[in-house]
Amino acid sequence: MAKIAFILLCHKDPDAIILQAQQLTAVGDYISIHYDARAPKETYDRIRSELSGNPNVTFARKRIKCGWGEWSLVQATLHAVEAAVQAFPRATHFYMVSGDCMAIKSATFAHRFLDQEDVDYIESVDFMEGDWIKTGFKEERLIYRHFFNERTQKRLFYWSFWTQRRLGLTRSVPDDLQVMIGSQWWCLRRRTIEDILDLLKRRTDIPRFFRTTWIPDETFFQTVVRHLVPDAEIRNRTLTFLMFTDYGMPVTFYNDHYDLLLGQDYLFARKISPEALELKKRLGRLYASGRDDFKVSNEGRKLFGFLTGRGRIGRRFAPRFWETETSLGRERELLIIACKKWHVAKRLVGSIKHTTNIPAIDYLFDEETTELPDLGGIQTTISKRTRHRRALMRMLFDYYETDRLIICLDTASIDLMQDFFSDRSITRLLEIECDFTDEYLVGHANRVGLAGPMTSRDTLDQLLPTIRYDVIYESDKIRDSNFANHYRIRQSASVEDNIPSLEQFLAVGPEVARQLAETPYLFAD
Repeated sequence: MAKIAFILLCHKDPDAIILQAQQLTAVGDYISIHYDARAPKETYDRIRSELSGNPNVTFARKRIKCGWGEWSLVQATLHAVEAAVQAFPRATHFYMVSGDCMAIKSATFAHRFLDQEDVDYIESVDFMEGDWIKTGFKEERLIYRHFFNERTQKRLFYWSFWTQRRLGLTRSVPDDLQVMIGSQWWCLRRRTIEDILDLLKRRTDIPRFFRTTWIPDETFFQTVVRHLVPDAEIRNRTLTFLMFTDYGMPVTFYNDHYDLLLGQDYLFARKISPEALELKKRLGRLYASGRDDFKVSNEGRKLFGFLTGRGRIGRRFAPRFWETETSLGRERELLIIACKKWHVAKRLVGSIKHTTNIPAIDYLFDEETTELPDLGGIQTTISKRTRHRRALMRMLFDYYETDRLIICLDTASIDLMQDFFSDRSITRLLEIECDFTDEYLVGHANRVGLAGPMTSRDTLDQLLPTIRYDVIYESDKIRDSNFANHYRIRQSASVEDNIPSLEQFLAVGPEVARQLAETPYLFAD
């Protein structure tokens, strides 16, 4: 019959730790606790005092200070494991948990489950070939030495990394190890744990290597277990149910998730919210309940993905208020002024506002500070405006109670132009072609960070043709798109030549178009 020694790493909430230890040991299982040395000593002493009469509880012989992404998390786990191996000779399995974990099955169910197969449960995929790491460092976790904590010593962490990279100070993985990666919430058999402890005594190079890798709690046990245990005796999964959002944050469970959690094909779940008192109470009673009637549907991840996916496309349980339509409207006219020199477009917009009643907005997809009305949050950032661009424009039409609206776009925003021209609304484009002196292009290079006050004249002379070509290329790309209703005014053209384009673009009379074409200092830098 399986008997579990839980390996608990924790750093806060002593009352919850005491209760968790009492619940997990109530039916004969064991627990070994490592309480972070960063936490107050008085809370640790209180935990020890409250649990001192429980023979199924032990503590790591040494408390150490733990930090996310550091070897200290692995070392703390090893201290707790060593204490459990010594204190609980009858333990058959060692199960890693945190203070945020709770059982979602009874001990009766868990013991029978572990007795079904003589295997280890640990998620471990090939570090290089697998896709477990979605973003950020990958190979860099291993081939460089990481001495500092990325969260608390960010400057030192990246200074050390870039220094090693510049100097080529890389290292190799121990020859006989295939580095694996996966979740740190494992359940291992006793002989596997004993083999790991014996390996570390014989192979001091292994802990020495992992000691300076980054986030070793995702690679250390995952690697050494595969090194020691045949594949046939490993189930590549965790027995702890956990989910992550699209942003890499763990999903938190609350009171109304009780039935969902019990239906998952797992023994434990994390992360239980500290505020979910009713859920904690019900799950706390569950482990010692003796229940054996669990109906495993295992729909948790699909359900979460379905509901959040519906939210992303505006179909959560009802459409988001800005997603009720996908078109600006057949009868509406969107007038786009495209110009690389923003100040020129803004001057023209100022004149249009002065001479007509058409609402106009400056570079709303380019400048975060563009003044916009409160539209429920969709207008707060450029990324939101761009992501929901049609919805934003529809709301602006409604806000100004108009069927005609002018916006300014940079000539590089060809994707926005193409999207708006594909809409059922009427879209017109006025491209303002400016002359670009070398002095202006140098200033542009400084503004966008391509050059600085100390950039040499030789470097600028090499840079200017490229910048000038980019400007020409953007204009050519607009022209190649063959937009209907595409008009141009040019700095090099006369007022008389520019009047027809303004007249057609705005659908105004020749007098108004002339007044706009004669805007004082329109093209001045």
